Amino acid sequence: MDVEAAKFIGAGLAVLGVIGSGIGIGNVFSSFITAVARNPAARGDVLPMTMLGFALVEAIALFALVVALIILFA
Repeated sequence: MDVEAAKFIGAGLAVLGVIGSGIGIGNVFSSFITAVARNPAARGDVLPMTMLGFALVEAIALFALVVALIILFA
């Protein structure tokens, strides 16, 4: 197998982590919407934790992209 082909395969596999991140972001916001729909008064208490969860899940996607770029260009 050519080294360049192996790089492309490795980068493609590294980007698969973005799929899990997308699922995680969907879960975070669906839970937020459900919580606010059940108790609108709790929106102020739930929103900061929702944004924290979103940021942590989004960081996983960024790490996956950085790993893919490192595999491609290093």
